[in-house]
Amino acid sequence: MSLRTSRRTSLRLSSLAVGAALLATGCNAAAKKDDAQDGAGAKAFTLVTPDPVAQNEFLKLAVSGVKSAAKAQGAGAPKVFQSSDTSSQQQNVQSAVDSAPDVIALVGFEFADIAAQQAEAHPKQQFLLVDACTKKTYENVTCAVFREHEAVYLAGAEAGLLTKSKKVGAVDVLDTPQFRRYSEPFAAGAKKAQPKAKSRTLFVGGQSPFNDAARAKDQAATLGSGGVDQVMAAAAGGNTGVFQAAKAKGFEAYGVDANQCLGNPGVVVDNVLKKTDVAVEKGIAQILKGKGGTTVSYGLKEGGMSLTGLEPGVADSKCLIADHKDVLKRVESLRDEIVAGKLKVDDPAA
Repeated sequence: MSLRTSRRTSLRLSSLAVGAALLATGCNAAAKKDDAQDGAGAKAFTLVTPDPVAQNEFLKLAVSGVKSAAKAQGAGAPKVFQSSDTSSQQQNVQSAVDSAPDVIALVGFEFADIAAQQAEAHPKQQFLLVDACTKKTYENVTCAVFREHEAVYLAGAEAGLLTKSKKVGAVDVLDTPQFRRYSEPFAAGAKKAQPKAKSRTLFVGGQSPFNDAARAKDQAATLGSGGVDQVMAAAAGGNTGVFQAAKAKGFEAYGVDANQCLGNPGVVVDNVLKKTDVAVEKGIAQILKGKGGTTVSYGLKEGGMSLTGLEPGVADSKCLIADHKDVLKRVESLRDEIVAGKLKVDDPAA
């Protein structure tokens, strides 16, 4: 449950690049006017993001999810409000509420408090909160959270099968239980596949832990200098630094949220995928069926978490794992055990 149900911070480990060109003018700092809902009497959905979508694959998937939901439900084209800061986040949610769509989908921990306030003020408005949850339970707030640790464990198993030095590691954002979901299961998966594997985790920390590529690069380089040859890159926007260190030091890395192999060929083995599109589309369908007001957890079984290597098209992914079909077979077996409930992955944030 990472940083959601108990109002903990979220690890949105995707690119935090800001695309100013995507920001529309007007009071809704980032409302996409061209996505106005159409079709009189049709269902209407609105998505609000905490940052500009730009090159943020995590948010791009959310946009795909709301569009898929609109198509599946026969709704008009959904509105997508892209925020750029705290003020625009609040503004955009208010604008979404004012237009009274059937469902307002909010992505990220930034919206937990805003969703609670709006849910109390507008009890007839349905909200879907993705990758976070409110402290209190509201009948009109549905939460979609992820079991990241399951997929991280599988990435760790790949690392255990591929390590030559029998040393694996992770560059993590902060030393807290919720963020250790991206390091401890990685170590556990590696140990499962290679009992002699040793692991080490270093943290970014500092004033800008989510976007400090320089610090992440230094920490990754330290791991590489210590003989670690498989590194989980869990440094959010700082992942670019981890990949730079991997190239310089000759170790291999693992990305998050989306396929980070494409921008870092020859460096990234695989990626831990968090499918916000699945959570958004299924969450909206759940609400329309009258089953809102609950928290749904998405893991390997529900298709909310996966690895690039376990998805169709891996041959064209530019991921190093594509050349290790034997490793993928072992990992598929572990995935099936987790899905069947035969293998339980410990959750550091539980």
